[in-house]
Amino acid sequence: MLLDSDAESDVAYELCQVVGRAILPYRSSGDFGTAFFFQGGDDPVGESLLTAADLVSGSGGELGLRASVTEPAGVAPAVISEAEIVPGWARFAGDGVAVLPTAGLHRYAGDGGWRWRVQPVPAGIAAGPGVIARLGADASSAFVLAHGVREDGSRPLEVAIERVVRDGDAVLITTELPPGYVGAPVFIVQAEPTGEVSPYCLGLVLPGVGAHPVATFDRIRAVLPVTPGDV
Repeated sequence: MLLDSDAESDVAYELCQVVGRAILPYRSSGDFGTAFFFQGGDDPVGESLLTAADLVSGSGGELGLRASVTEPAGVAPAVISEAEIVPGWARFAGDGVAVLPTAGLHRYAGDGGWRWRVQPVPAGIAAGPGVIARLGADASSAFVLAHGVREDGSRPLEVAIERVVRDGDAVLITTELPPGYVGAPVFIVQAEPTGEVSPYCLGLVLPGVGAHPVATFDRIRAVLPVTPGDV
C-alpha cells in the first residue's frame, strides 16, 4: 500500500510511539547495525532480540542502551558486551537472521540492579504469508526504525520512509540505506477487507548494495524456537 506523504508521516510517528523502545543500536567488529526486541507470544520465554546474521559473525559485539529502555534512571551501563550474555546469539546464515533469547539480558539487568523497559514488536503484527503475498512489483510504503550513525558517532533512533517491492520470492527495499540500518525492523501498512488499515512488521533489513533484501517474518518465525548455536 502506497501512502501519501502526510499519511506516511503519521504512520512513522505512531510506530515510534508504539515500538520505539524495541529498537537498540548494535555494533560488532566495526560494523554498525540495529537490533530489536520481538515478543513471540504471551509467555515471556518467547521474547527474543533479532538482527541480521552478518552483524554477529565477528567478535566484540556491543548492544547500546538508551536511557528510555531501562529503569531506574542512571543505573544501567551505556553498552552491554555480548560476551557477558548467556545464552548468546543463534546465527542462521541461510536465512540472514540472528536470534538472541532475552533470558540472559534480563539476568544481566537483574544482577546489575536495573530492569528493561522495552516495547517488543508484538507477534500480532508480524507479517504472515498472506500479508507478504499481497506485496507485488508496485511499490508500497515501508518504514524502517533504526539507529543510524551520525558524524559525531552518536546513534539516534531514526525512521526512514522508503519503498518495498516483491520480486518473486524476494522482498526488497528499493534504495540503499545509511550505515546502521542493517538488522532494523521494516514496517508496512495494508488495507483489510473491513476497510481498516493495519500495520505489519514485515521483517528485518539485510545487507545490500543499491537495494536491501528483507528477511521476512515467515523466515524469522521458522528459526525462533531454537537452541543457540551456529546453523
